Amino acid sequence: MVEITYQMVLSTIQTIGILVGIIYYLFIMRNSQRNQELTLKAQEHALETRQAQLFMEIYNEYRNKEFQRNISSIYNIWEWEGYDDFQEKYGRSTNSEAYSSFASVNSYFEGMGLLVQRGYIDPQLVEDLLGGAIIRYWERIRPLTMERRERRDWPELCEWFEHLYDVIKTIRDKNRTHDLDR
Repeated sequence: MVEITYQMVLSTIQTIGILVGIIYYLFIMRNSQRNQELTLKAQEHALETRQAQLFMEIYNEYRNKEFQRNISSIYNIWEWEGYDDFQEKYGRSTNSEAYSSFASVNSYFEGMGLLVQRGYIDPQLVEDLLGGAIIRYWERIRPLTMERRERRDWPELCEWFEHLYDVIKTIRDKNRTHDLDR
């Protein structure tokens, strides 16, 4: 028969206490990990919501009647033969109203390009709703912008708009290639 001693009882209690402590610690760690995962998901959802809200603000400006009037005029009504002709017809010194329209549209796309570059808005979302306008407008004004960069020694002029165009064009070309593969 085994004799139970005071030392054996203390040792057993100590072992049980350590096991309970380990189990409690594992339970707390698992709970903490679950809470961190939930917090991360909530933060991701909040970020997506903020990005969507930001994009809708941008899209609402695009839908604005004045903006649409400006961009439509530049697309469909304005005609020019090169940089000098553009400046003569629509430049700041000769037609400040037209130039304001032009600068407004360029600034809009410039800002959107920076937001895309910084990852504040999803480029795929931009492409889905505004891709055609971005591509069409940039291709229309690209020669003017390149000439203006050179003449004014301003290489960063519309750099974020150009970046936006490159990103959107890449997405569109990739989507078209993907569609052809189906």
